[in-house]
Amino acid sequence: MTAIEQAEAQLSELDLLASMFPGEGELIVNDQLAVAELKDCIEKKSMEGRSSKVYFTVNVHLDISAGAAVMFSLACVLPFEYPVVLPEITVRSVLLSRSQQTQLNTDLTAYLQENCLGDVCVLNATDWVREHAYGYISRDTTPPSAPGSTVHPVQLVLTRLWIYSHHIYNKCKRKDILQWAKELSLSGFSMPGKPGVVCVEGPHGACEEFWSRLKKLNWKRILIRHREDIPLDGISDEMERQRKFSVFEEKVFSVNGARGNHMDFGQLYQFLNAKGCGDVFQMFFGVEGQ
Repeated sequence: MTAIEQAEAQLSELDLLASMFPGEGELIVNDQLAVAELKDCIEKKSMEGRSSKVYFTVNVHLDISAGAAVMFSLACVLPFEYPVVLPEITVRSVLLSRSQQTQLNTDLTAYLQENCLGDVCVLNATDWVREHAYGYISRDTTPPSAPGSTVHPVQLVLTRLWIYSHHIYNKCKRKDILQWAKELSLSGFSMPGKPGVVCVEGPHGACEEFWSRLKKLNWKRILIRHREDIPLDGISDEMERQRKFSVFEEKVFSVNGARGNHMDFGQLYQFLNAKGCGDVFQMFFGVEGQ
């Protein structure tokens, strides 16, 4: 298979996935520039100038019990030589422990190596995850308990993080914040400007993953100003009832200041108050909202 044929196979598979996962947030192309480069190389019949691998995420919702669906995300990076070599696929879910996630990804790679090497296989990978994922959630990967010890079940927790940044201007950071929140099924909001405010809420593990990614970006100052951890009785319905926000969105209020980079804090307070979070305003800024 020539380099051009490999590129054509990658683009054809991406088109197929777009038709198989047409819903909002089901297929997220993480690097549009890489896809543009791919198309350009195919059109020119030359790989010269190609510098970025195609990177996208497939989000699959699986029913794990009556009325409860959980998202599994397959982060996929296609090497230039794919499908001659395997894609780099990492499966994540808030319900998987680290050891469960590691084992699932190891087994998925083994399956693809044995059955799909040389062929496009991302759709095969999603089918395999649909079929096998629940077995990893229910699998006990903890070491045996000592005699007489008590094993406590892991309790589902909704976490809400209130993140303060010195400023949020950069368009790429703002895009990452929106994309990561959608990928991790988090609700909340981000407010760009100076200062910047980000609130994310959802499963504890997803919030921790969001914060882990966010803090690795280059910031003048960023910190978690306040956090809430709310134990839940159920898996899905209770999670949704406890959320303050229905979606994640970027909120831009009336701007002011010499450089037009300060949001109207009065409008921010009114927004928070309407969501039942007005008390957080004083935690952020040290003054009562009005």
